[in-house]
This record gives sequence, structure tokens and C-alpha cells, in this order.
Amino acid sequence: MALPQPLEEQPPVDRLKPKYKPKFILSGHTMSISSVKFSPDGKMLASASADKLVKIWSVLTGQIIRTLEGHTEGLSDVAWSGDSAFIASASDDKSVRIWNVDAGEVQKTLKGHTNYVFCVNYNPQSNLLVSGSFDETIRVWDVARGKSLRTISAHSDPVTAVNFSGDGSMIVSCSYDGLIRIWDTSTGQCLKTLEGDSNPVCSHARFSPNGKFILCSTMDSTIRLWNYHTGRVLKTYTGHRNEGFCIFSCFSFTGGKWVVSGSEDGKVVLWDLQTRDIVQVLDGHKDTVLGIATHPTENIIASSAMEKDLTIRLWFDTETPSNGGVKSGPMSTQLRVLGYQSLASATRKPNGLRNEGEINLESTEMQKPDKDALCNQ
Repeated sequence: MALPQPLEEQPPVDRLKPKYKPKFILSGHTMSISSVKFSPDGKMLASASADKLVKIWSVLTGQIIRTLEGHTEGLSDVAWSGDSAFIASASDDKSVRIWNVDAGEVQKTLKGHTNYVFCVNYNPQSNLLVSGSFDETIRVWDVARGKSLRTISAHSDPVTAVNFSGDGSMIVSCSYDGLIRIWDTSTGQCLKTLEGDSNPVCSHARFSPNGKFILCSTMDSTIRLWNYHTGRVLKTYTGHRNEGFCIFSCFSFTGGKWVVSGSEDGKVVLWDLQTRDIVQVLDGHKDTVLGIATHPTENIIASSAMEKDLTIRLWFDTETPSNGGVKSGPMSTQLRVLGYQSLASATRKPNGLRNEGEINLESTEMQKPDKDALCNQ
């Protein structure tokens, strides 16, 4: 009888690592740069700043294309329409403005919030906008009419991020109250509330491209990937510093599967989505990196920083083949850049680190979660 042969040890898998290098340093803003976003066609980058300006830059050359002036207070966020023809900007002047990019002119001014507007985003069809404010509400706007369709009393503290799901049927919001909430776009009904053991301040949240997961940055220097159907944290990413500012985080799928975030030590940090390992740290900024954006189809990252730096950097990875990406079916400006000290934050401790195995982020049909009891709190 033949004896069973011992299994040969498999060599460790040599996972792909990014190789981003700085290509352009963009200067022009005179105060902290709170947000950067690539246009959906990938040709332009928009930046919003506490200097009250939106600037449009060429991704190909790094040159300034246009400056949009009109807000009377600083800006905290900017968003592109799906056709790359319009930009929405969120300001401390309590308004959202919609700009025609080619003309450089304001198309509509959306008024209704009673405090600083901190975050804004278009739905995929670009017929709706969602905004979040220091007045603790979310507003859904009809873009064509420039009118508020719905006001949602969303949180008990300033709203720091709002984003639509890939099909536009849901909205995710997060806040200084430490809660992440999911809303039905058409009804405004709260579908799900996510909260951890310690509820650290939430600084940013977004859906994954397939709409099944939520990536959330919190001010305990941790980024968490949630399965919102089960209410469980699947992955945690650490190694950056985020304790006092609303810093953006995002996915990158053009050359690998990364999670990307700014950091209060002036770095840009990239993690392997699956293993949670830090795969690259981008050095260069001299102050807190607030704004982070990843290009829709190419291996390009944009980052922006605060007062001691005042630059936007474009990082290119030309060595890793691009696969074209995955197709998808904050607090006032001054407080985004100066930080917000919560009395409770000093006593909060982060959740334990999580790693729930391989996560599938390929586009699949989304299902809305059933409404939970926490929505009523």
C-alpha cells in the first residue's frame, strides 16, 4: 500500500505592488485645499479650497485651465457631473453652486441649508445632487430646477460625507456623531445605521463600486470596510494618522486593488484591499493631506494638503499595466482644515483589527437592506 506523499509547501504569492511616482506639483491656491476630484472623462482635476475658489487643472499637463469664483466663504468639497460638463461646490456660505465648466459661470445656486455645507455629490444619472451640512441635515436637490426635493434630519452632529450608491438608489452619510447611515434616495427613509463598539468620529464614507460595501474613515486612525447588510466590519486598515481632520479615502482599481488615504503626517498611504498590508507610502507633502482622488481609468492619484504646503500633487504609476478601472452600475472649511475637537474623542478606543478574507468588489446587482431599529435613534 502506497504511503501518502507529504504536500509540498507552496511558495508565497508575490502580490502586485504599486509604483507611484510624483509627476506634477500644482500650485495656485492660497489657503488649505480641502478636496480634489477627477472628472469622469479623466481629462481634468477639480480642486476646492478655503480660499473660496474652485480650480480646474489638466491631468495631462498639470496646467491650470480655469478658476471659478463666486462663493463668499471657503469651500469644503467639489463634485463632477457624469458628463464632466458641470461641477458642484459646497461652501461655508451655506450654498451649493453648480458651474458650467466650459463657460466658467454659475448655472444655479442652491440655497436651503442653515449652516456650512460640507460635502456634495452627484448621483450617477447627474439629475440629483446630495449635500451634507453642519445643520445636521442632508438635502437632495433637483439639478434641473435647482430646488430642494427632500430634507433629511440625518444626524445629531455635523454631516461629514454623503455619497450615492453606484445605481443611485441609496445614499450613505456619516457624521461627527460616529454613525454611518444608509438612506433610500427616492423616499428619504433610513435603511440602515452602522455603529461600532466605540463610535469614533466618522470623517468620510463611500460605497464600493458594486454597492455591497462601505469604506469609512474614522478619527481613530482607522479605515474600515463594512458589509452593511450584516452590519459587520470585514477589513480594517491602519498605519496612517487621522485624529483631527476630515480626510478623504477611496478605492483604486486601475492597476491593482488598493485603498488610498491621506494622512496627518503629510503622507499618502496605499493598502492592499485584500491583505490590508501597506503597499506604498507617498512622501512629498509638508502638511496634512486632506484631499485624495483616484483616476477613473489610469494609474493616477491626486492629493492635496493644508496651509504649510498648499500644493496638489499628481502621482503616476507608469510601470503597472492599467486595466481601465471598475465600472460602477465635511464640518466647515475652517473646521475641516483646523480640526474639530470632540470632548468624547479622547476617551474612545478603536475596534479590534479585522480581516474577513477575500472581498469581491466586482459589479453585481445591489439589494437594499431592510430597515433596522437603529434608524429610529
